[in-house]
Amino acid sequence: MPMIFVNLPVTDLDRAKSFYTALGFTINPLFTDENAACVVVEEDHSAFMILTRDFFQTFTDLPIGDPTTAPSVATAVMLDSRDDVDTTVTAGLGAGGTEARPASDYGFMYQRQLTDPDGNILEFGWMDPSAAEQGPEAYAQQQGADQPGSDQPGADQQESDRQGA
Repeated sequence: MPMIFVNLPVTDLDRAKSFYTALGFTINPLFTDENAACVVVEEDHSAFMILTRDFFQTFTDLPIGDPTTAPSVATAVMLDSRDDVDTTVTAGLGAGGTEARPASDYGFMYQRQLTDPDGNILEFGWMDPSAAEQGPEAYAQQQGADQPGSDQPGADQQESDRQGA
């Protein structure tokens, strides 16, 4: 089975380990040293590698950007429920994270954005399993058909709303 590792540069490895464990993730000690820590998101499936900026720099000849001023990625982690999203983000806020934007609620999907102490953007979300199976457009149409007079926007409109258009 494929496994994904998301490499994130950090300025303070111990602070970053505390932050990510506060979110409910675990540290894999087999892949952790003074330069990096492996944060297990889902066993045998996905992990963050939090790397000191100096060590991260050894992976590229390009300069490392500062995510606090010019983010280039937002990593989304889907959870099992809306409550899990709220619980995780609340724990992250208590561990030094920030939430720059309000929650996004699309009915079939709920997301909250959490920025770690180094400026890396994490999005925690939940999606109704029916919407995940059918796709958001079909799910929205089904919901509209189930509710006479419903004018619930489709996925394209919801994404447009999310983008602020």
